[in-house]
Amino acid sequence: MKRLLVVVDFQNDFVCGSLGFEKAKELEKVILEKINEYKNDDIIFTLDTHEDDYLNTIEGEHLPIKHCIKGTSGHEIYGKIKEISKNYPCIEKETFASKELLHFIKNKPFTYESIEICGLVSDICVISNAIIAKAASPKSKILVDSKATSSANLQMQEMAFKVMQNLHIEVI
Repeated sequence: MKRLLVVVDFQNDFVCGSLGFEKAKELEKVILEKINEYKNDDIIFTLDTHEDDYLNTIEGEHLPIKHCIKGTSGHEIYGKIKEISKNYPCIEKETFASKELLHFIKNKPFTYESIEICGLVSDICVISNAIIAKAASPKSKILVDSKATSSANLQMQEMAFKVMQNLHIEVI
């Protein structure tokens, strides 16, 4: 059976840009290892994607820091992973969770054995897309490797891990 790796929002603005944090840079090596581990399975990337009017959106009102504006370097995938991502589907999403990811998973003519989520940030977009994966494929094992995700707010990350575990998403 096939597996799926979902690399969530590993973009410049979350690693070294307007919302970047030191721990995010350390994830590149781990995510590269994950991509190599899944090279015979399916891999998909999500991209947090905003327009110039971001500050006028509901998200922008709550998080008034411009980030991942389409067409800017902050929107691009970070580091060595950028080149690799060109070989796989990349889904742009305007909010935390991806409706397209749900359809990508749900419309497969088979059920994934497992779906692993990694990337940034653990307590916002990673948890949101893990829940989407669980809803799209309730018979698949959903995994989040705690070494392949992080947050600038480690207290919120721990809470997110507990919520995911409560939803039968395996945090390893």
